[in-house]
Amino acid sequence: MQQYIGVKLINAKPMSRADYNALRGWQLPSDENGADKGYLVEYQDGGKANHPHFQGYISWSPEDVFNRAYGRATGMTFGFALEALKRGERVCRSGWNGKDMFLFVVPGSTFKVNRPPLLGIYPEGTEINYCSHIDMRTADGKIVPWLASQTDMLADDWQLVIKATDNNDFPLGKACDLSGESTCEACQ
Repeated sequence: MQQYIGVKLINAKPMSRADYNALRGWQLPSDENGADKGYLVEYQDGGKANHPHFQGYISWSPEDVFNRAYGRATGMTFGFALEALKRGERVCRSGWNGKDMFLFVVPGSTFKVNRPPLLGIYPEGTEINYCSHIDMRTADGKIVPWLASQTDMLADDWQLVIKATDNNDFPLGKACDLSGESTCEACQ
């Protein structure tokens, strides 16, 4: 077997092995302990729904396995924040002072040179490969290229920013810990 490492954005809540089996309508196997602590896990990024009450694929994970694999979506390391960015999420640092500041990935593209400053570097019509990069939405609504500082890369205060919804509850996005609790600024 080969080794793999994964990063996933999931929904989860504590649930015993017996309660998970009951949720699925299964009989607990005689060689398993129903009191085992663990988590109901719902995968958001793949897998067909396998239960009528969930939109994603669900499974059960023992508590110790879950705790080694997952952390809350707040207090993330830069590595987890970067993986979230690559998956199309927006992220921010909890310590950023500006309202509605967040990072996002601009996907790569190609275009033909037709104006300065590139027109002074390449002949008109030259096809340019514009590489993917990270931009920041600043507190005053501007978009600027962003580079991580040493402090950013070593910080453990990264969090997801919930994107605007169709009903415009969050016009630009709010920081969220995905808990659904009233202490979360996006869930209030």
